[in-house]
Amino acid sequence: MKVDIRRVYDAPEGDEGLRVLVDRLWPRGVRKDELQYDLWEKDIAPTPALRKWFGHSPERWEEFHDKYRKELAQPQVQQRLKAIVKEAGKRKITLLYGARDPDHNHALILAQTLRKL
Repeated sequence: MKVDIRRVYDAPEGDEGLRVLVDRLWPRGVRKDELQYDLWEKDIAPTPALRKWFGHSPERWEEFHDKYRKELAQPQVQQRLKAIVKEAGKRKITLLYGARDPDHNHALILAQTLRKL
């Protein structure tokens, strides 16, 4: 399964397959009618409590990684992940996220998880 990640603020490039917004909150400064996306999967994003605790702090990255993977292992989240893979079919999946830090964001962990399904 080919899974890429892109910031919502970056223009689409070529064939990005199934474009899935994976933030719980709508990204700031982006109009809903301007963002090109196929699905908005709020329920696979980190819980509000985990997101607030992490605060995009690189010092908390390893612990955030472990906690978020536990959230992704929950049965209802696994069902949503499998549904996304099924909907994509043979197309690639592009996960769209709004965080500024390309090296410390939940989309990286989510992409790893989807690639293993």
